[in-house]
Amino acid sequence: MLGLSRLQAAYEIVAIGSSAGGVKALIEILGALPADFPVPLVIVQHMDPHHDTLLADILDRRSRLRIKLAEADDVVVPGVVYIAPPDRHLLVNPGGTLSLSVSDQVKYVRPSADLLFESVAAVYGLSALVCVLTGTGSDGAAGAGIVKSRGGTVVSEDPETAAFKGMPQAVARAVAVDLVLPLDDIASALISLVKGTKP
Repeated sequence: MLGLSRLQAAYEIVAIGSSAGGVKALIEILGALPADFPVPLVIVQHMDPHHDTLLADILDRRSRLRIKLAEADDVVVPGVVYIAPPDRHLLVNPGGTLSLSVSDQVKYVRPSADLLFESVAAVYGLSALVCVLTGTGSDGAAGAGIVKSRGGTVVSEDPETAAFKGMPQAVARAVAVDLVLPLDDIASALISLVKGTKP
């Protein structure tokens, strides 16, 4: 569990990684966040790399937040959700600018939650909050380890309640996850964490 001093620190960004079953999970979480959510969110959801996606539009209709496909040179702002486009790695750079990359796949996927989490850890350190949701494979586990090494916080969906257990199980094996929660409880935990109150 998180110590009191950790809870008093401000988070500056939330990064989420999801794969199989992730669209439903994202609809539930983003739909429960308030319009005045005080930090930006950056999301990697594994998608078919060969087709355009309507994911941002689908999520935008179900959330009070503004949700958009990330574009190169976007500057992240509170209350906006940036979704990695198909077949592009999403990275956060110093100053909160975004970049997209077609560098090699990581663990057979692009976009990669590992690379997103690694970039968030490098820029935000202690102020990074990352969340691993349902999915097959192990994407996100290595990146979560880097977040932890920089003092950031890792939340995971409970493998027992996840539609697909692979990613939550992989992150639990890789790092000491700060909070393991059923999907229904994740949005309220994110709200509590960014406000500095105990989930």
